Amino acid sequence: MLLKRRPPGIESDPPKPNKGLEHLEPNWIAVLRWLNAGEVDYIVVGPVGDAIRGDAGAKGPVAIVPAPYSRNFERLATGLVAERARLRVTDGADRVGEHDTAPIKLTADKLARGQRWMLRFDVYDLDVLGGPRAGPGGASSSPRYQELLYEAARFEIAAGCSVEVASPTDLEHYAHLRRTGSAPEIRITRTAPTRHETT
Repeated sequence: MLLKRRPPGIESDPPKPNKGLEHLEPNWIAVLRWLNAGEVDYIVVGPVGDAIRGDAGAKGPVAIVPAPYSRNFERLATGLVAERARLRVTDGADRVGEHDTAPIKLTADKLARGQRWMLRFDVYDLDVLGGPRAGPGGASSSPRYQELLYEAARFEIAAGCSVEVASPTDLEHYAHLRRTGSAPEIRITRTAPTRHETT
C-alpha cells in the first residue's frame, strides 16, 4: 500500500536573504521556500518580484503564476489545504486575522480557473494568479505561463532558495492589473480632419 506523502509545512524561521536582497521580508522567503519544498512550479510576479529585482520599497503579498498542469495545481492545492488557507476579503496585507478572511474549499480545479485567488494562511499572504483570461474581443489579457517563463530570470534569494521572477515588463503588466483590475492596452484613435485642414 502506497502512503500519501504529507505536504511540507512552512518554516517560521527562514534563512536570511542573500547579499543585495536584505530588504526581502522573512515571510516572503518562507512562502517561496514552502512552495519550492512542495515542488510547485511557478513564476513570481507582483510586489515580491519587484523587490527581488531591486525595488527596496515594494510591499505586498507574494504573487505567483503557477505552471498550468494538473499535477502542479494538485500540489499547490494540497499544500494550501494542509496550511488551512483562507480567502482574504481585502487586498490589504497589513491586517492579519480571521476577521478579514473567509473559509474556502480549495481544489486543483478551482486554482486552475484563471482568476486571482487572494489567500492567507497563518500570517502569510499568497496571491495565485491564473492563466490568461479573455479580454475584450476575445484577446488574452495576460501573458501565458510559457511566455512569462521565456522572459523570466532565476534568482537565488536565500541559501537553497531559487525562484523564477517575471521580466520587468511582465511585472509592470501585473502591477497594472492589480491596480486597475484590467490589463494594460494601447488604444489608437484617429480624429476626423476639420474643414480647414482639408482645404
